[in-house]
Amino acid sequence: MEERIKGFAPSWFAGIMGTGIFALSSFLYSSYIPFLKGFSYVLFYFNLILFYLFLIPWTLRWFMHTKEAIKDLYHPILSNFYVTIGAAMIVISSTYQVLFHNMKASFIYWIIGTLLTIFFSVLTPYVMFKESHVQLDHISPAWFIPPVALIVIPVSGSVFMNMYTGILREFIILLNYFGLGAGFFLFIILSAISMYRFILHHPLPNVMSPTVWVNLGPIGAGTIALMNLVKFSPFITVKEPFLIFSFIFWGFGIWWLIMAISLTLHYIKRMKIPFTLSWFAFIFPLGAYVASTHNISMFFKIKLIDYIGLGMYFLLAVIWLITFINLTIFVFRKKQ
Repeated sequence: MEERIKGFAPSWFAGIMGTGIFALSSFLYSSYIPFLKGFSYVLFYFNLILFYLFLIPWTLRWFMHTKEAIKDLYHPILSNFYVTIGAAMIVISSTYQVLFHNMKASFIYWIIGTLLTIFFSVLTPYVMFKESHVQLDHISPAWFIPPVALIVIPVSGSVFMNMYTGILREFIILLNYFGLGAGFFLFIILSAISMYRFILHHPLPNVMSPTVWVNLGPIGAGTIALMNLVKFSPFITVKEPFLIFSFIFWGFGIWWLIMAISLTLHYIKRMKIPFTLSWFAFIFPLGAYVASTHNISMFFKIKLIDYIGLGMYFLLAVIWLITFINLTIFVFRKKQ
């Protein structure tokens, strides 16, 4: 048991993010397949149990194996996954809103998750900036995870801006706009760095290849976050330009989805992709983009886009199932 705590990677919570967004996407597309509504509730409870199961070794590791936890914090790739614990709580917050309309529980998960997200999204780059251990080889789409987590803040947090008054309301507004502003511009900056590596450096190692899907995370979550902020911000009187930009931003995701699929097929054909926890990178980014596709379709009343989203949902379901099966085998083998 102690060895499991010692080796508990921060990336496990990316699985909570992925399963949470899968539950949300299932609920959204239950209008086409009624069975998915009940399935989404099963996924939610399953995900909530996993969250608290993962929380135990994650917390104990900081006290029992502090050196290992700090070592991961200085790792140029693994460190980016620490923020997933906060992002996972924000995703759970969203599921409470959409599936149960339980705003009290949603707010508790959101405020704690938001503060954790901000803490790690500042700490991780700070460690990189002040050290000299980061090399060109370390550049990967995994660096997008802190920006994704920041962008996720307004996805569920926008709703709370009009539910409270006084200084608390102002604090909630600040957190939401900080999340989208910091996350979006970090995404733009890191996109340039990532493109530089893709074009002028050798390809990612096969174990890191699933991370090419992470780019869909900021696009999908960012589209929803912007639409929600515009919807729930009473001081935004002219909403159309922001909503049109969200549509344009979503359009960029189609290009990256095609690129991610093409690169994945390339890796499968040339090098194969062994199962590691990096497979979680397949799920949340695609799930966020599926959910944003449904939102865009509903708002602009373009049915074709929703059909595309439904097709992507089936892809998400297949990828989640394959990942879960491989994860079960992975955990079982480690027990032996």
